[in-house]
Amino acid sequence: MITLENVSKWYGEFRVLTDCSTKVDKGEVVVVCGPSGSGKSTLIKCVNGLEPVQEGKIMVEDAEVTARRTNLTKLRSRIGMVFQHFELYPHMSVRENLCLGQQKVLGRSRDEANAKAEALIDRVGLKPHIDKFPGQLSGGQQQRVAISRALAMDPIAMLFDEPTSALDPEMINEVLDVMVELAQEGMTMMVVTHEMGFARKVADRVVFMDAGAIVEDRETEAFFGNPESERAQDFLSKILNH
Repeated sequence: MITLENVSKWYGEFRVLTDCSTKVDKGEVVVVCGPSGSGKSTLIKCVNGLEPVQEGKIMVEDAEVTARRTNLTKLRSRIGMVFQHFELYPHMSVRENLCLGQQKVLGRSRDEANAKAEALIDRVGLKPHIDKFPGQLSGGQQQRVAISRALAMDPIAMLFDEPTSALDPEMINEVLDVMVELAQEGMTMMVVTHEMGFARKVADRVVFMDAGAIVEDRETEAFFGNPESERAQDFLSKILNH
C-alpha cells in the first residue's frame, strides 16, 4: 500500500531524513514515534508529497509520489491527512468544510456530499454542531471534524501528524476513540504520535525515529517489550513513566 525506499531529505545543508525505508500494508496501522526533532512529521508529510525528497522513492499503491509526472492533487484526494492544528477553513461551517472537497475534487452533487457529511459528523457525535463554524468548537471537536473531512473523500489510507498534541488532556481521548474505531474497521493508517497507550492498543508495528533515521521498525509488542536500541529504551523509559 505505502512503501518508502531509502528516502533522504535536506533543508539546505541540514539533513532531516537519512535513508528511511519502511512500508504500511493494506489494513495495517503503523505508529511513527520518537523524540522531538527526530524527523517523524517530515517523514509522514513526504508520503503524500507535501514535502519533497531529494533521494529515494515513495509509492502509494501504484502511484510513485516522488516521480515528477505524478499528479499530487489527485493522489492527495485518495490519502486522508489530519494535521496537528486541524487546518479547517475558519470561514466555512462544519458542513461546508466536509462538502467542499467532495464536490470540487470528486464531483459529487450537493445532495450526495451533504448526505455523506451528515453521516460522518453523526458518527463522531457532532451532528448538533454541523452548521457551526470551527471557531465555535473545542479543539477536540475541531479535530473530529478534520478526521471526518478526510474520511468524506473515501481515502484508501489515512495519515495522522500528531493529531492530539495541540489538545487539552481531557479532549485527547475523544479523538483517539475515533481513531481506534477506524483502525478496528481496517483502515490503513500511518500515525505520528506520542500517545503510547494508543500505539500499544491498535498499532501493528512501531517505527521509532531518531535524528532523521529509522532506528527500529518492529511489531508493537516486541518494540514495547524489548526495544533493541539504547535510544528507544531511553525514550520509552521517559515516556512510559509519566
